Amino acid sequence: MTTVDRTTIGVAIDIPQPWGGELTAARLAAGDRVAEFVPAHVTLLGPTEIDAAEVPGLHRHLAGVARAHRPFTVRLRGTGTFRPITQVVFVAVAAGIGECEQLHAAVLAAPAISSTARFPYHPHVTVAHDVEPERLDAAFADLAGYAAEFPVAGFTLFEHDDHGRWRPYAEYHLSADH
Repeated sequence: MTTVDRTTIGVAIDIPQPWGGELTAARLAAGDRVAEFVPAHVTLLGPTEIDAAEVPGLHRHLAGVARAHRPFTVRLRGTGTFRPITQVVFVAVAAGIGECEQLHAAVLAAPAISSTARFPYHPHVTVAHDVEPERLDAAFADLAGYAAEFPVAGFTLFEHDDHGRWRPYAEYHLSADH
């Protein structure tokens, strides 16, 4: 009997500085320990376990996705929540939603990806997750007036290490000119 080596990957749009640092600090202030390991981002594919042998094929697929999509602008504005379904407070993506949805769908088309999402895709930046209700409320109120706008020139494939840290595996630059 052979064993298959598995790895956990994710695909995300990094939030550039200074906004990435601000949002990561807000997540830490909310008591969300995941912020120590995962920088502020917009998820395109959440943590997904795949065969380690599939990573090179996934890398080629993602390079093709990047070549097929143009850079775009994301605008973040205000807060939202998924409560009571999940204990999450987020900063909302107010512009760039369609582009994030297109990238998400293209990433999911990779042969290596066979996961089914528990919830419909909704691009956002998590700022508090699974913390006490009063901390969720505080994060929601503290960032209600938050606003940022930045260009998105690419996305990153991450591998998760044994401690839950995201380690960049490869970066992909959006380059379509249509």
